[in-house]
Amino acid sequence: MRSNIISSLFLAAILVLTISCSGDYRPVAQGNIREFVVVMDSTEWNSETAQAIRDTFGKAVFTLPNPEPYFNLTFMPIRSTQQLERIRRTKNIIFASPIDADNNVGRQVRAFLDDGVEARVRSGESFAFPLEDQWYKDQYALILSSSSDSALAQKIKNSELALLNSALQKELTRWNYDVYEKKEQVQYSDSLWEDHGFKIRIQHDYIKSVDTTDFQTYRRYLPENDRWMWVWWKDGVNDISFLDDTWINATRDSLLQQYIKGSTTDQYVSTEYRRPVETTTFQEGRLLGYETLGTWQMINGAMGGPFVNFTYYDPATRRLFMIEYTQFAPAVRQKLPFVRQFRAKGRTFESDSTWTLSSS
Repeated sequence: MRSNIISSLFLAAILVLTISCSGDYRPVAQGNIREFVVVMDSTEWNSETAQAIRDTFGKAVFTLPNPEPYFNLTFMPIRSTQQLERIRRTKNIIFASPIDADNNVGRQVRAFLDDGVEARVRSGESFAFPLEDQWYKDQYALILSSSSDSALAQKIKNSELALLNSALQKELTRWNYDVYEKKEQVQYSDSLWEDHGFKIRIQHDYIKSVDTTDFQTYRRYLPENDRWMWVWWKDGVNDISFLDDTWINATRDSLLQQYIKGSTTDQYVSTEYRRPVETTTFQEGRLLGYETLGTWQMINGAMGGPFVNFTYYDPATRRLFMIEYTQFAPAVRQKLPFVRQFRAKGRTFESDSTWTLSSS
């Protein structure tokens, strides 16, 4: 049985090579895009490596009304060739084992690696190998191996950010496809580009509600899952030394109080600072980006939910932009999938590098 499992891997590799040369007609991988199947020998499910995987890929996300795991994890061994084939149909897979483990998972991991790569694993030079579309389309697999259980666990802990970023980027790509596959409001994006020199992809069922000289809102109202977004922009920003998380949240709160109100005049949305609010920076081409995650509350009202804010600065045009996505869905238990959708949508932002004030 063990030799059959290894042989099937080599046959799969040959098949993938053949398919990639002639067009990919394979079926799409199955499963939830937020779930990883972790393939480890059952005797290692309480190992240091297993705990490091739980602490990394399954860690709690606290920028939500209630904490949720970064990814959902299901541990699974390899007991037969048939089970291996079922695993290989999965959308997200982690294979984890010490390089010399005398079990089916260890043998499978070694079968993935040529002699040179295996030598680098043994020496501690390499330990993580992401593979996309290895057996099925839209698949993300990650091979994790090192010289021992403790060594592999430590490498996973030390590389947490890189490992999560790789998996997250794959998820955000998938959300972009899912969100915009049906249809999108291209008339809104085109209008933003023509009239204001920037654009953002807008989902097919969002409707514009507020439209001022520098602020617009769009809403997708459903009784059980209300979502909305807004955009704001400012011209002539030559110096951005003020731009940090404190300024971002103060500006957000000012705009929210002015434009995002409740059912009475004294109700308005504000950041919920009693829960974590986190801002990270990133570079998107020439654009400097800030992404802020947290929760909101309704002042003088009993409402709240998650938000995702993007703040972009374009040095070519000296313009500053904000895009924010918000959800109110008390009956929806899992909010993180929608937050991930927001994080994907906010990354579709583009700014016209030729825009000037005279263009408007």
